[in-house]
Amino acid sequence: MAATAATANIGVVGLAVMGSNLARNLASREGNTVAVFNRTWSKTETLITEHPEAGFVASEEIDDFVASLQQPRTAIIMVKAGAGTDAVINELADRFEPGDIIVDGGNALFTDTIRREKALRERGLNFVGAGISGGEEGALLGPSIMPGGSAQAWETLGPILKSIAAVAEGEPCVTHIGTDGAGHFVKMIHNGIEYADMQLIAEAYDLIRRGTGKSPAEIAEVFAEWNRGELESYLIEITAEVLRQVDAETGKPLVDVILDQAGAKGTGAWTVKSALDLGIPVSGIAEAVFARSLSSKPAQRAAASDLPGPAEAWTVDDADAFIEDVRKALFASKIVAYSQGFDEIVAGAEEYGWDIHKGEVAKIWRGGCIIRAQFLNRITDAYAADPGLVALLTAPYFRDALTESQEAWRRVVVAAAQAGIPSPAFSSSLAYYDGLRADRLPAALVQGQRDFFGAHTYQRVDKDGIFHTLWSGDRTEIETDGPSH
Repeated sequence: MAATAATANIGVVGLAVMGSNLARNLASREGNTVAVFNRTWSKTETLITEHPEAGFVASEEIDDFVASLQQPRTAIIMVKAGAGTDAVINELADRFEPGDIIVDGGNALFTDTIRREKALRERGLNFVGAGISGGEEGALLGPSIMPGGSAQAWETLGPILKSIAAVAEGEPCVTHIGTDGAGHFVKMIHNGIEYADMQLIAEAYDLIRRGTGKSPAEIAEVFAEWNRGELESYLIEITAEVLRQVDAETGKPLVDVILDQAGAKGTGAWTVKSALDLGIPVSGIAEAVFARSLSSKPAQRAAASDLPGPAEAWTVDDADAFIEDVRKALFASKIVAYSQGFDEIVAGAEEYGWDIHKGEVAKIWRGGCIIRAQFLNRITDAYAADPGLVALLTAPYFRDALTESQEAWRRVVVAAAQAGIPSPAFSSSLAYYDGLRADRLPAALVQGQRDFFGAHTYQRVDKDGIFHTLWSGDRTEIETDGPSH
């Protein structure tokens, strides 16, 4: 069915579940008329047949889709990242006119978004990389949206995105993040934090189960109780639901029949790679990514299964006290994950010239997205009180929380090590915390080693200048013009 007039103010290309749900969300909001297009007509036909109430303007051909859009034409692409995205962008760009807007709502690598935005800007088109979080349900009912792009594009797109975003405390969970790739960069960091959050929760579950012998259903009640306090969050909530679920076929807890190999779609790895490029330690996030990688190496795990571990079986003496220690360790490690994530946002903004308001990012993560949590308000408050905050975990609220939690955190990491239970996210987060607060680090020795084998030079604590020791000569120290690095 071909559209004959420009009647739609917004279009969606790509009608898999995310795209279809986003289109339905858009259509349900007053003032929106939604054009839809999919390369395979059957998907479009299914959507318009199942949801006639949406009033979609559907097209079989891309030319008709473009013709159905009012100017400035605005189209959201919801297709698989990579070559498919470039193909759709090019198809639209060849038909769009200066001032029109193309939005990539998928999980694109932010450097691809920077490249695409530059190319389209040179053609007079607006390109917006918009991170959308909340999964299929969020797309339908209200996601958290992180758009980049130009201020001009935001003028047109902003009211539309505000109409469909989740609402937290009366505010839509969307804000203009910054130019070109800023939106997809912040969405990438969101997903990296999500990896850490999920791994930390999994480690907490594992420690409680192994240490106390509680069943998944009993641990579900622990998480449900935690969700009524400072750990209140979507991920804690759904953890309780997963642990309650019983497999209909075997009668066992579902968590016991799910293969213990975790998948990944790449955004966690992107977060870690970008952090390495920016020189930002995100050890908690990195260990969460590596934990999934390790879980997915069955041959190696089978070969190592008979390696020695602790000689004695482990159990805790006081289950309630141990569970409370795990809760505190989880909260402390969660603070580290968010602090590291925001460190990377700060570094990325500086590197790429983005004016990202960190408190606004925390605000739009309060609803719709996967990492929505009670304490995001505390992050917003922290950056409002001190916009130049050097490290999130040093803000008064988080400093107090870490002071309250750190002894329990240490007990949990020690217990896990002694029991031979892997807790990479807990332990790396604690190591980061201790490294950050240390008055002196062994990096001095590392720099000495680097100077010995590579003449990389060093600086001194007692005077200015850059120095090198003549290690292969008489080992006297000389001052040099070369950089210490």
